[in-house]
Amino acid sequence: MNQIKVIIPAFNEAESIAKVINDIPKIVDKIIVVSNNSTDQTETNAQQAGATVLSENRKGYGYACLKGMDYISKLENKPDIIVFLDGDYSDYPEELTKLIQPIVEDNIDFVIGARVKGLRENGSMTKPQIFGNWLATTLMKFMFQSTFTDLGPFRAIKYDKLLALNMEDKTYGWTVEMQLKVLKQKMTYIEIPVNYRNRIGVSKVSGTLKGAVMAGVKILGWIFKYSFK
Repeated sequence: MNQIKVIIPAFNEAESIAKVINDIPKIVDKIIVVSNNSTDQTETNAQQAGATVLSENRKGYGYACLKGMDYISKLENKPDIIVFLDGDYSDYPEELTKLIQPIVEDNIDFVIGARVKGLRENGSMTKPQIFGNWLATTLMKFMFQSTFTDLGPFRAIKYDKLLALNMEDKTYGWTVEMQLKVLKQKMTYIEIPVNYRNRIGVSKVSGTLKGAVMAGVKILGWIFKYSFK
């Protein structure tokens, strides 16, 4: 039986975090919520819902993910698969079984939940998000012959492959860094279409102009950095 651990970075997701945790399939043996400087009841609500709660005071999506990975590295029982998932209830946690299936059955290294147009709720992705996704994945297609269509946050990866990526981005570039390194290391990957709904609360990235611009700059920076490596 594969050991599966879930890492959920969360910043002020008190209204949604318990819903996310409760919808995660029971095949997962540990759910780790990393509170990224939350000032509301995120940590309390996550604990009450049964998650292991860590605190990372340095703001940044990558910082939170790395904190979760550091915690896992110290556990006696290492997982076979790590799943990353947002804490805002925009993803459908019950679809985790779809994401891990290609890893378990077909030995695929890395799976992304692709937020395809037909399965997205109206308004769930902003125009800057849609454009940024298109631009990043188009550049990856031309530069690295990639078949990615999305930088979706809902993703599953073999634990040993995740360690081999030597992840380092601390903020907005985490998702694209992972995909670029998967391409560079010639790991096997696949996208699985997933449902996507309007998040609970306001997005900390796409919900602000500054966040959208900063994320775009970081993503393009990673792509161009890797095109010269």
